Amino acid sequence: MTNPTHWSMTEAADAIASRKISALELTEACLAASRAWQATTNAFIDLRADEALEAARAADAATGPRGKLHGVPLAHKDMYYRKGRISTCGSVIRKAWVAPSTSTALARIDAAGALDLGTLNMAEWAGGATGHNIHFGDACNPHAPAHITGGSSSGTGAAVAARAIFAGLGSDTGGSIRLPAAACGLAGMKATWGRVSRAGAMPRAWSLDCVGPLTRTVRDSARLLSIIAGADPADPTAANVPVPDYEQGIDAPVTGLRIGVPENFLFDEVEAPVQALLDAALAVFRRLGCTLVPVRVPDGQALLDLGGLISVVEAAAIHREHMTTRPQDYSRNLFNRTEPGFHIPAVRYLEALSLRGKILAEFSAATLSQCDAIFAPVIGQALPTRAETDVEAGASLAFAHSKLIRCTRPFNYLGLPALSVPCGFTAGQLPVGFQLAGAPFSEALLFQLGHAFQMATDFHTILPKAPAA
Repeated sequence: MTNPTHWSMTEAADAIASRKISALELTEACLAASRAWQATTNAFIDLRADEALEAARAADAATGPRGKLHGVPLAHKDMYYRKGRISTCGSVIRKAWVAPSTSTALARIDAAGALDLGTLNMAEWAGGATGHNIHFGDACNPHAPAHITGGSSSGTGAAVAARAIFAGLGSDTGGSIRLPAAACGLAGMKATWGRVSRAGAMPRAWSLDCVGPLTRTVRDSARLLSIIAGADPADPTAANVPVPDYEQGIDAPVTGLRIGVPENFLFDEVEAPVQALLDAALAVFRRLGCTLVPVRVPDGQALLDLGGLISVVEAAAIHREHMTTRPQDYSRNLFNRTEPGFHIPAVRYLEALSLRGKILAEFSAATLSQCDAIFAPVIGQALPTRAETDVEAGASLAFAHSKLIRCTRPFNYLGLPALSVPCGFTAGQLPVGFQLAGAPFSEALLFQLGHAFQMATDFHTILPKAPAA
């Protein structure tokens, strides 16, 4: 039998449902993989093996209706609260902080029958694009351990790519789902702002934060988003918009769909090896019957700057008390990037917020009206090393942060959904991904396009080299 940890999440769920494998056998296999990879990836902050095995036995003994993830082992970024458990949020400040309640997203995943193997590493307070963490150690890329995982959902990216878990939650304020997805060869969905409840999830910037999955396949992301999305009384910003079954229609042909390829900004700083893989991905869509349409991005730099302004001001407000009383417990990088938020006038912050609707309307009229989805890079350069992006050791902040989020943050500011899909490897087995962005609540269409690409390619099936025994 094929190693069951190499299945996709949906394949694993189907195997349990058909009694091909038990939840206990699958959990034991994932725990073995998690332990084998931990020294290489440092993906887990807390691996809760005994509790996971107990839950697996209970899942196998359960009678009655079963959820869509019954018995499937997952793990999540350590910023999703579970009542009575420590949630570190990647910071020494919360090494002993016990969550008073369980996040809505975790509760919905629990209700679908999934098992929880533990908590995953992340950038400190979800505030980094690389995966560095001075408190718990850096998460490392299983495809190339000297290189970054992308952040801030670094442990989730590493654990899913290593085939230690089948999927996990990340969060995306400026790219923190899509960056590790692209860097680790995964699918990652940043849904429309408000599509998923953020109740019980640590905030980074209220006006930008999105909850979403990192998975091995686009179909996996579709199933997981179907489970976690929807209105929530505990989060008044969660959109009261019906949630479709995103797997329905995912196999529909994409012939005739228009893919917008930006002629400005988003491709301006893409390096040649990455561009070659992006061009090859566009050729796949053309063969699938899609029409490639040149589009313009109205003032992309403004989207980047306005999103950054909102992010830094809201982060400063969230961290004001800790930064005042415990400044020594922040990395120099995060403290220095957050501190300017205290000095930005309220007028500028409110302007940035108030302009979102107007700019989204302009973007929709000028760009989205010309196509069904926008195709763009996620990371425009070959994946850098952890040493090259270690700001604590003197690396350039612009290279370690601003350059990495150049293509992702604009969609956070606009609140639009964006799906990262792997499309190949540069030299040194370094993954590359593209993103598909669309109109608000167009996730089903993005899943359809991303899934069609994966059915025509095999990049999502390429495994990282197993660690030495």
